[in-house]
Amino acid sequence: MPNFPAFISYVFITTFTPGPNNIMSMSNASRYGLKKSLAFNYGVSVGFFIILMLSNIFSYNLYKLIPTIKPIMTVIGAGYIFYLGWKTFNSKPSGYIGESKRTNTFPKGLLLQFVNPKGIIYGITLSSTFIVPYYNSIPILGLFAFVLSLIALTSTITWGLFGAIFQKFMEKNYRVINTILALLLFYSGISLFLWFILIPIVKSLPNLNFRETLNFTWNNLYLL
Repeated sequence: MPNFPAFISYVFITTFTPGPNNIMSMSNASRYGLKKSLAFNYGVSVGFFIILMLSNIFSYNLYKLIPTIKPIMTVIGAGYIFYLGWKTFNSKPSGYIGESKRTNTFPKGLLLQFVNPKGIIYGITLSSTFIVPYYNSIPILGLFAFVLSLIALTSTITWGLFGAIFQKFMEKNYRVINTILALLLFYSGISLFLWFILIPIVKSLPNLNFRETLNFTWNNLYLL
């Protein structure tokens, strides 16, 4: 039996804290309204279900492969998150937005899951630590993926609901709100780059004092 308190804590803390999925959900709901933004949330949930199923079924092989693909995946993911941040910064309320520029679509939510290193690492960590070592039945693995994708959907809708409730306020002050959301997305992308690429390089340096100083600085930044 897995450690369920640790499992539940990890799931809810990771799922409901700010990240690309939640920030984009809130941004979409503030611009288009919650109802018109649900397609994006469904895309997030379906994409996350696919990631979790792949992680569950191929957990062992993926875990061995991650050190090889992680830098490439991180660069692509951080780049896409920066792109989302730029789109958010330059976005306007729904009345000014053409259909071709919308970010509240099902494909946008689905695509985000496959270039988000945080989500992929999260899925692999869940599978390899809490699920695969204790369960090997395909229906059970599918059930875990389904429930976890529902939790992800609940998280994005919760953030979207917040955006929809304050829609008029956010439309009136959209420039300030978009700047804050864009900065959060930029921070998310920079954090991914630092955590998965720069920090491992620094840890491999022979200068122990420099490594300790940078680790101390990063750990304090990460706790903010």
